[in-house]
Amino acid sequence: MSNKEALSAPNVKEISKVHYFTDVPPATKAEMSTLEFSLRGFDLQMQVADQVFSASRLDPGTKVLLKEVPEPPASGRFLDVGCGWGVISTLLGKFSPDAKIWAVDVNGRALDLTKRNANANGCTNVETYYAHEALEKARAEGLQFDLIWSNPPIRVGKAETHQILLDWLSLLADEGVAWLIVAKNLGADSLTTWLNDQGFQAEKAASKKGFRLLRVTR
Repeated sequence: MSNKEALSAPNVKEISKVHYFTDVPPATKAEMSTLEFSLRGFDLQMQVADQVFSASRLDPGTKVLLKEVPEPPASGRFLDVGCGWGVISTLLGKFSPDAKIWAVDVNGRALDLTKRNANANGCTNVETYYAHEALEKARAEGLQFDLIWSNPPIRVGKAETHQILLDWLSLLADEGVAWLIVAKNLGADSLTTWLNDQGFQAEKAASKKGFRLLRVTR
C-alpha cells in the first residue's frame, strides 16, 4: 500500500504529511519498547515503536476517551478506526471477549503491533485490516458496526477527516453508536456541527483536559 492511502480509501492527498499516517514495515524486536498501565480495571502490557502514533506513551486524547466512554456491550461488531498500537482495540477485547472487533489503520507497523498487543493481552477476537481493504470488505459483505471507538486522525486535514468519518459512520448499525475523541483546539465543536449537517446525530458527551468526547448515531 502506498503512503498516500487514507483510512477511508486509497486516494487521499497529502497523507505523508505526518509519518504515522504512512505505511511502515513491522518493527523489529530491537525497535519495540513496552508500556505498562491500568485502564478501567485491566492491567495492560503493550508493545510500541516509532513511526506509529504516540509511540512513547498513551496519548492524552485516547486516555480521556477510554476513561470516559461507557462500557461496551458484551457482544456485537465493533470498530477501532486508526488503531495505532492497539490500545482501543485491546480494551474493547478485554471488556467484550464475545465481540468481533476490527482494528483498521493505514500503517502496517500499527497493524502488527495491534495484533501482537491484542494477543498478548488475551484478546483473540481482534482482527486487523488495512483501512481501505476493511472498507471494501465491509461494503461488499454488507456489514454494519454496533460500536465505533476512535481517536480519528484529525491532522490529515479537514477534507480527509470528513471523508474518513463519512465512510465509517455510514456503516453504523441503526442502533449503533460511535464515540470519537477530538481536541477542542483542533475543531471538535465545528466537527460536531458538521456531523449534524451531514444527517448524523452528534453531541458532546463529555469535555476534559482540552478534549471533547463526541457521541454519534445515525
